[in-house]
Amino acid sequence: MTAPLRRVLVGSPAQGGDFPAAGWRPPELELLQRQHEALVELLASLGVEVVVLPATDGLVDGCFVYDPVFVTGAGQIVLQMCKPARVDEPERLATALEDAGVPVAGRLDGGAYADGGDMFWLDGRTLAVGRGYRTNAEAHRQLAELLGREGVELARFDLPHHHGAGEVLHLLSVISPVADDLAAVFEPLAPVPLLEELDKRGIRRVQVDAAELETQGGNLLAVRPGVVVMADGNPRTRRALEAVGVEVHVYAASELNKGDGGPTCLTRPILRS
Repeated sequence: MTAPLRRVLVGSPAQGGDFPAAGWRPPELELLQRQHEALVELLASLGVEVVVLPATDGLVDGCFVYDPVFVTGAGQIVLQMCKPARVDEPERLATALEDAGVPVAGRLDGGAYADGGDMFWLDGRTLAVGRGYRTNAEAHRQLAELLGREGVELARFDLPHHHGAGEVLHLLSVISPVADDLAAVFEPLAPVPLLEELDKRGIRRVQVDAAELETQGGNLLAVRPGVVVMADGNPRTRRALEAVGVEVHVYAASELNKGDGGPTCLTRPILRS
């Protein structure tokens, strides 16, 4: 999650579709596009090769490319999404990743539903997976089987109800890895076993400011250890990161934030090394 980011896929935002039905606050579409292009430019300036997937009108959440699939050492696991506005996204993104050279290593099927936002690597052999309204028990069972073929263990962390099923709360809503020994954490919503696991591993915590949770202050993309991209407008969390030596790069996010997704959500890492 924090090794140098070499290659990443992003998705241009849709310029048409039912944004309110997908839970967006109505964005200014031209500014939404400009902000996304500026994020792409920022990533490129930090040495990341960026693959841009053109927008599909109607898929208004399609710019949040972290969620529909999850990439492992063997390739991509194609997920199934329970949010009605997103059911067509996994196959679309799987095709784009195959075109980028990432083979399909497995798929969820039947009654398994999961979002990538509920998954992050604790280490190279341990995948943390949230259990909440977007990722169900059957997904845990199938993921554990698929990951086991690669010698990877699934570590389950249950999420709180918070605002309920109508509002997204992913595991990555409450934690963002910054370096091998550092993470930004919003402790009030973090599962206690996750906090205990961080302590066990000697991973220090930077506190995400409560007033900045909704503006994606805790949603950070590490481009290399100790160097992160974050949405602008979160000064207190930024100062806390910089106080422990983190190099922070920001992008304008007023419109992108209206879909409740930060830089992790907006990127699908393909290669870290």
